[in-house]
Amino acid sequence: MRTKVAVAVGFSIAAVAVAAVIAGWWVLSGNMNAAYYTQVDNARTEELESRGGVIDPTGGMSLLYRLPAYDEQGNGREVSFGTERQLREGAYLKLEVEPIRGVVGWEEVSFDELPQEAQAHLDGPVRP
Repeated sequence: MRTKVAVAVGFSIAAVAVAAVIAGWWVLSGNMNAAYYTQVDNARTEELESRGGVIDPTGGMSLLYRLPAYDEQGNGREVSFGTERQLREGAYLKLEVEPIRGVVGWEEVSFDELPQEAQAHLDGPVRP
């Protein structure tokens, strides 16, 4: 009986250790926060309606953007984020993305500030 308990405890400790190693690798590999780059396309928005109440699931945001975005290596994914207002059409954004929360911040940047791998996927600026 004691050996069965010892084996079960050993497997439990091993499982926790493996989970800790995987979590440590995730954090140390820089996967917690990532920068993604996108270009504003106001045709890809939808209006959000607040349902009121104590907790507003829209966060008070009136527009939801769903845009393709690219990391520094050019890997793409679709990102969604809310805003209180319509953004400038064609503007380039640097998005701060967290694994569970999604987009937690953004700032407008120039085309020249985008990594070359992201530039390859986005329309270049219109120059007169």
